[in-house]
Amino acid sequence: MTDAADNPVHAFIARTITEHPVVLFMKGVPDQPRCGFSSLAVQILDHVGAPFVGVDVLQDEALREGIKSFTDWPTIPQLYVKGEFVGGSDIVREMFQSGELQALMAEKGVALDGGEA
Repeated sequence: MTDAADNPVHAFIARTITEHPVVLFMKGVPDQPRCGFSSLAVQILDHVGAPFVGVDVLQDEALREGIKSFTDWPTIPQLYVKGEFVGGSDIVREMFQSGELQALMAEKGVALDGGEA
C-alpha cells in the first residue's frame, strides 16, 4: 500500500474503510451492480445479512485505478471488513461456502441482520 497522505484517492479509500464496518468497492451500486462479480458479492453479503456500504468505482477513473493500487489487487469488487482487505468475488464466494465469511464477520463484531449465521 502507498502512503495515503500522498494520494487523495488512497486517503478517500482509507477513510471509507475506517468509517464503515463493511465496504464493497464494486462496479455499480448494490441495487444495480454493473458486473457479474460485483453482483455475486452483493448477493452473498445480502444473504448473510451483512450491512455494507457499496462504493461505485465506475463513477471515477482515479478511484477505479486507485483501489487496485491501494491493495495491490488487480480486480474489482474488493471487500473490506473493519478496515481489513478480505478479497474479491471468488474469495468472498469460497469463504461464504465454507462458513469463513460469516465467522469473520462475527469475529470482527459485525452484526448480521436476518441472514444465516
